[in-house]
Amino acid sequence: MPSSEAEIALSFAPVVKAAAPAVVNIYARRVVESRRRSPFAGDPFFERFFHGLMPEARRVQNALGSGVVVSSDGLVVSNHHVVGGAEEIRVVLADKREFDAELLLSDPDSDLAVLRLEDAEGLPALPLRTGPPPEVGDLVLAIGNPFGVGQTVTSGIVSALARQGTSPAGAAGYYIQTDAAINPGNSGGALVDMAGRLVGVNTAILSRSGGSNGVGFAIPAALVRQVTMQAAEGRHTLARPWVGLGGQPVDAAMAEALGLATPEGLIVSEIHPLSPFAEAGLQRGDVLLAIDGAPVSGPAELDFRLAALGLGAEARVEWVRPERGRRDAVIRLGPAPEEPPRDPRRLDGPGPFAGLEVATLNPALAEQLGVPYHAEGAVVLDPGPTGARAGFREGDLIRAVNGRAVRGSAELEGLAGRLGRVGEVVVERDGRRGVLRFR
Repeated sequence: MPSSEAEIALSFAPVVKAAAPAVVNIYARRVVESRRRSPFAGDPFFERFFHGLMPEARRVQNALGSGVVVSSDGLVVSNHHVVGGAEEIRVVLADKREFDAELLLSDPDSDLAVLRLEDAEGLPALPLRTGPPPEVGDLVLAIGNPFGVGQTVTSGIVSALARQGTSPAGAAGYYIQTDAAINPGNSGGALVDMAGRLVGVNTAILSRSGGSNGVGFAIPAALVRQVTMQAAEGRHTLARPWVGLGGQPVDAAMAEALGLATPEGLIVSEIHPLSPFAEAGLQRGDVLLAIDGAPVSGPAELDFRLAALGLGAEARVEWVRPERGRRDAVIRLGPAPEEPPRDPRRLDGPGPFAGLEVATLNPALAEQLGVPYHAEGAVVLDPGPTGARAGFREGDLIRAVNGRAVRGSAELEGLAGRLGRVGEVVVERDGRRGVLRFR
């Protein structure tokens, strides 16, 4: 029971008055193209003749969501799934003023987007939380526009931190979990602390009914800050530092085998020789523990820590080498290297390689195409008409021709020129290898 008049009058109203004016409603319009369903779909005979011949239908899709003003000159943060690909964006402030908005940056991997309101100045802006992250149990408010009913405030606590890979929004994910009610339309809205600072951007819920079940997720303010900084610098997508290593979380069995007191950290299973972690001294079998004092317990958390620091930053890395104790070093974060050079080439001559555009795979190109960073070979940039008919696709790794290993575009060009009437090409696609045979 309340023990004083002050406790009886306890209210979130001062926080809401400070934060709510900076939370906006967003109305986005995009044109979506989809192929009409063929009347022969499912027919075992006619479908193969008419497959892919139905014209594409164009329809207008309207998206409703929320956003947060983070600078007085009209910089607004929202979700990629709210405004990504939109042709028209209209933003309505809490005081009913309306602005057209330009999409500056949209990043599907983080599910964040940044807008610039046209002819806006002197707007109420929400400060981002700095310093230590929130703790489990902290009081928070979620502000947004659920179901389009208008600005709504709900309260709750921080339920958990470092939730990974749990968002249905399609992002890779590293989230703050909250039980403050979040519903459709809240996406892109603010999660604020009791000081009226932005803790995170609400992005998704887990629900079987479509409504709030008390399990909502917000993107931490540390990553929001990096995204807004890069948007102000003119970038159109989030540039992330290159990691160059792979691993998995340490479980209890691994901890016992490695002689660790508790299961913690990320055990390194592979590392590129050009990785900044390799330059710092990490090796396969080491356990990465922390970045700048913040724990690292999985690949998603490592990616988040580095992305929040940004390109050009320096970070202190802590790791443990079994039976040799703890170590630390300072690394400088940078983009994926362009080594070896891409050396793009367009192949000519007869055969399945005619017109094929290829390049030597390097970490930067691997990151661009979404292939494993440690892979090597010649990668297909454009299959061309002949290559497409032969079965090649963009992003395919050509590993060998007639039993000869391919380590780059120049080698492939030489082997393609000597390809006879019968040939066999080893191709890697989506981590799986296959063989294309030609006659």
